[in-house]
Amino acid sequence: MNRFEGKTAIVTGAAQGIGEAYARALAAEGASVVVADLNRELGEAVAKQITSDGGTAVFQEVDVADEASAKALAEAAVQAYGGIDYLVNNAAIYGGMQLDFLITVPWDYYKKFMSVNFDGALNVTRAVYPHMAERGGGAIVNQSSTAAWLYSGFYGLAKVGVNGMTQQLATEIGPANVRINAIAPGPIDTEATRTVTPGTIVKDMVKALPLKRIGTPQDLVGMCLFLLSDEAGWVTGQIFNVDGGQVIRS
Repeated sequence: MNRFEGKTAIVTGAAQGIGEAYARALAAEGASVVVADLNRELGEAVAKQITSDGGTAVFQEVDVADEASAKALAEAAVQAYGGIDYLVNNAAIYGGMQLDFLITVPWDYYKKFMSVNFDGALNVTRAVYPHMAERGGGAIVNQSSTAAWLYSGFYGLAKVGVNGMTQQLATEIGPANVRINAIAPGPIDTEATRTVTPGTIVKDMVKALPLKRIGTPQDLVGMCLFLLSDEAGWVTGQIFNVDGGQVIRS
């Protein structure tokens, strides 16, 4: 399938893990991809590999918490490919994340964490949205988490915010034919998960899943591509769990 032929997609946090899987999948279906990340070495390697595989990609360094950096990302995408059609807000502080309680986490760390994991998605959306409107519309996918419905401290709080932001923005940007939805993954086997979550806790989570295995980045790709595609043309403001049945919501 070439659902995204002639389209431009930005994926933040695309230098590794889930974001890399999204970027590769979009390129494989014809999109011109901007691999956006703070890690230049890994990000450039991903863009180079996509190109070697026959796709189209460039790397752009970005700090999603910084307004000027987000605007520079949008401008780089337009300069490279002439416009912007899709955005995946995947960037987050997760690998190496401090584990602490909301009532004790150092305030400076909390503010930095939220500036990336919550404000970052809004910041990049604000930078990209006008360019989507100029193209007659587009689609955005935010990365949430089942942590929004489970105890997860300030990480869960950030994902609750992402869900609410997704729902609120759907009303604001819908008139410009820009759709926005979120994916809430369950436990996913990434390097970041291995460094943050103790293995015994991961094993316990997997045992409790109706589908008795940990997820992979590839398990999330189908939902992301669907939500960006015209097949989801009347879907906006929704949060979709892709979690092996971890959370059952009514």
